[in-house]
Amino acid sequence: MKNLVITGMGAVTPIGIGVGDYWQGILDMKCGIEKITRFHDDDLPIQIAGEVKEFDPKDYMPSKLSKETGMFMQFAYASAKEAIEQSGINIDAEAGRIGIVMATALNGTAEITETEKLYSVDGKKKVSPRFLPKILGNLGAAHIAISYGIHGPSFTVSTACSSGGDAICMAAMLLNAGEADVMLVVGGESAHCPIIISTLAQAKALSKNPDPKSACRPFDADRDGFVMGEGGGAIILETEEHAKKRGAGIMCRLAGWGNNTDGYHVTSPRPDGSGAVKCMSDALAKAGMKPEDIDYINAHGTSTPLGDPIETLAIKTLFGWDDPEAPMPEDLKAKIPPVSSTKANTGHLMGAGGITEVIACIKAIQTGIIPPTLNYRTPDPRCDLDFVAEGPRKVKVDTAMSNALGFGGQNSSIIVTRYE
Repeated sequence: MKNLVITGMGAVTPIGIGVGDYWQGILDMKCGIEKITRFHDDDLPIQIAGEVKEFDPKDYMPSKLSKETGMFMQFAYASAKEAIEQSGINIDAEAGRIGIVMATALNGTAEITETEKLYSVDGKKKVSPRFLPKILGNLGAAHIAISYGIHGPSFTVSTACSSGGDAICMAAMLLNAGEADVMLVVGGESAHCPIIISTLAQAKALSKNPDPKSACRPFDADRDGFVMGEGGGAIILETEEHAKKRGAGIMCRLAGWGNNTDGYHVTSPRPDGSGAVKCMSDALAKAGMKPEDIDYINAHGTSTPLGDPIETLAIKTLFGWDDPEAPMPEDLKAKIPPVSSTKANTGHLMGAGGITEVIACIKAIQTGIIPPTLNYRTPDPRCDLDFVAEGPRKVKVDTAMSNALGFGGQNSSIIVTRYE
């Protein structure tokens, strides 16, 4: 298996645009969840979400292109621009050996909703010829390829909440297969619209807590559902050989990755967490590591009553706990590293989240600071790990794992480690 490294990162999130502001928002324990301003519908049962503020697409792309793209594409484009510039890659010199994997869960749902509203009132005359290009998931990658002259393989991954993690997995597979030397992995999501919020509310997936700053509370006993977010994330992944040859600044190593499917239920994970356990185990196997080698886990941790305890169980099982009915021995508990979820900062970024959360892991390695879990105040006996509730924690991190677990039983686990 080839050695793979990360040489560039980009982020657009509700707590900051750019990796620097995103990370500072985490350190400042900032919550980007607020009352929805993108549209107004007083009949909706849910009125809060994580929105990206003060984002002007023309700051990142040509004005003409900003009129032809959906917002999820714009977030992806902006984060890709940051990652490409940071990596210093000369795209013109090797365009055919650079590829893209795009991650998005809901594509242009918000644009579909808005256009349907116009059509229902004024008919076909109000439907723009730009409508279709604004909603197609693959065009997020295509616009980046067109703008930068990228000619390598291009794919779009849409595996619900694990899309970002799965996109990293696919990029790693393509690099190992020799299909490219460099892969841009990019995600974008913006689906704040009445239809999506209504269906998720009807499914009892979203928090009903009206207080935006405390609604998302991963692993806390008073959690009652997740909060939607939006944004973009990107990393430049390349073979170590290629990165060294071009003199790139290497940020960390992609040590291992795993992805699989529960094959159990559309919205519920397997009760025993076995799919997530296998996924994390596969990532460790590729990395040639044991569970004890992990210094920090960025959990999927969405703040749902069902998902959080099952992910907790999966992590404990990974570390050797085999009796869910008995208290976990203290010596075993001591082996499990700190676990936190950054979704209380940003909301659930869906397809982009698996990438932005890997970026949080990379920053933890670079800075020696573990992100906290906001709003973890009331312990749940089923969620009994160290969730870094007190605030950012200074500790050396050499290796970090990030989980993304999606609807349909889609699981991904990414391991990054210090590059030396």
